[in-house]
Amino acid sequence: MGIITVESANSNVKLKFDDCTLAFTVVADSKEWKWSDSYKAKIVCKDDKEIYFSEASSIRHSVWKTGVGSGIRTTYKGFAVDGKDVDFSFETIAWIEDVTGDVYFELVPLNDNGLDVKAVYWPGYMEFDENSEKWYSVLNILQGIILPNNWENELTKLGFDGQMCSNTAYMPWFGQVRPDAGYIAICQHPWDAAYQVDHPANGPYSHVSVRWLPSLGKMSYRRVMKYSFLNKCDYNDLCKVYRNYVKETGLFTSLAEKAAKTPLVDKLIGSAIVHKGIKTHVAPGSYYYDKEHPEKNDHLVPFSTRTAEIKHYKEKGVEKLYLHLDGWGDPGYDNKHPDYLPACKEAGGWEGLKELSDTIKDCGYMFGLHDQYRDYYFDAPTFDRDFACQAPDGSIFEMARWAGGRQTYLCATQAPYYVKRNFEEVFKHGIHLEATYLDVFTCNEGDECDNPWHRMTRKECFEYRNACFEYLLSRNILPSSEEVTDWAMKSLVFAHYGPYDFMLEAPGTPRKGIPTPLFNLVYHDCLILPWLMDKIEGQEDYMLYALLNGGAAYMDKDGAYPNTDGAFDDAAVEQHLDEEIARYRIVAELQEKIAKCEMVRHEFLNNDWKQQRTTFSDGTQVTVNFNDNTYDIKLGKNK
Repeated sequence: MGIITVESANSNVKLKFDDCTLAFTVVADSKEWKWSDSYKAKIVCKDDKEIYFSEASSIRHSVWKTGVGSGIRTTYKGFAVDGKDVDFSFETIAWIEDVTGDVYFELVPLNDNGLDVKAVYWPGYMEFDENSEKWYSVLNILQGIILPNNWENELTKLGFDGQMCSNTAYMPWFGQVRPDAGYIAICQHPWDAAYQVDHPANGPYSHVSVRWLPSLGKMSYRRVMKYSFLNKCDYNDLCKVYRNYVKETGLFTSLAEKAAKTPLVDKLIGSAIVHKGIKTHVAPGSYYYDKEHPEKNDHLVPFSTRTAEIKHYKEKGVEKLYLHLDGWGDPGYDNKHPDYLPACKEAGGWEGLKELSDTIKDCGYMFGLHDQYRDYYFDAPTFDRDFACQAPDGSIFEMARWAGGRQTYLCATQAPYYVKRNFEEVFKHGIHLEATYLDVFTCNEGDECDNPWHRMTRKECFEYRNACFEYLLSRNILPSSEEVTDWAMKSLVFAHYGPYDFMLEAPGTPRKGIPTPLFNLVYHDCLILPWLMDKIEGQEDYMLYALLNGGAAYMDKDGAYPNTDGAFDDAAVEQHLDEEIARYRIVAELQEKIAKCEMVRHEFLNNDWKQQRTTFSDGTQVTVNFNDNTYDIKLGKNK
């Protein structure tokens, strides 16, 4: 047949399909977007054997028409593995929506038998090979980056192996922009999806594409990528396309809506964020265990010390404050979860924790506890491997990285029960909480479990995690988690942070791209994000990022582990409390004014990524210059 072409009835979009190469080209308003010649659609099996779509013995194409659009449907059947025929078959449907001109690429399993699928790589990556900084990819790695085609540093490895709904994709989309046009590719089934980036050092190209993951060993259901094509656009425009998408799909929930439901949101806005710990115990076998200096593996701060610090903040005139407390349980930080109770006896027990809680309440401050319902420790008193996440072969994951040593993952079907069990016990002891923290839920990828007692897909995993947030809200407690992700946007009020990726790397580490606030361009008015406030010796003042993003400020933050979580104390300029308070107040004053405003635009000034400006929906503009660490704030007219 050669080239098959379909055209939208009501928009200037054409879809071309080469039945020899199985590649697509989209022509939108005369601008062509072509799959790269180097791309070959393939299935990768668990043994890493690659099976290409073109190897099917039966490949049938037809024009596909419905009442809302038209496209091309292809059926693939007749695959062979090691010389044996298998029944595995599927269809692809690529079609144009008449009303919008959007192009959908759909993968539809027909028969899942015969292949042990690891991933399906389809649709393909665009030919994006111009050696120019004006050609760039838009990637939701943490807060976001843009990656010019000629960027000097290689990017081929992503955290969590590129899995969507983790911190390597706060939002499940990517895009590319060139001087005349751009596109955004939105993953509509992100829980079982990942993406990959291929950018060699200095370019001259960047290739970005999705891959589909099996759910409990099967492809199971239809997977969809939605592509929108724009003329003369930039990354701001792509973010606003996605903002409209999440409004259409119901994910978008503003801070104003959350404050109407739980007025404590307004109390949190403008609060100084203080992150402190009580007990540290690093178990032998943990990655962090110090064999050379075993005395460093245990550390204790009494609750009374934290109580005195709270009183001191009040004496210093700090009006609003939120204390995030680590290591408050008797086992110590990152130990024996989910059996974390009682309150640390050596630090003063329930009485000491209540005194701290009462003091925080009397000061008009807010209090939250660090807790964890994913890491499942083998030495937890109620540990039972039957409630760990189980692979289809009956095995369970095991590691010993964190302080508590050997652990697996708790099946998320059980998490809501443990959250309720533990927090009801906390309430019985009179601990007053207005916010709290459930670790890793919005940072790490979804889990799946094949134990027939509590079988769970990744999508269901996120639903169970979200149920934990909703329980807290039902008790008038604002929920937070480690980072941000839009599957939790309806329930999550704030997070530990939503930083640029370089902030979690040692200072001087080569950057993956140009830090860009993609998440905040979509969700600034939906979530409270605290920002690190370090001054890095000879480099940037992170306070400027807090201002640029109109966020909250860490006034004091102790890292849980050395050289992780953005805690690189050796590189940071030491600051005294009075200076920390003064800097926090600058950030908080701005946050109080614009926390509920949309970030309508971000821009790089004078062709210099170190000079940036954000504009908010009330007209406020924040301009920063990282060349000399200066800033300028122009408030909107109604401020």
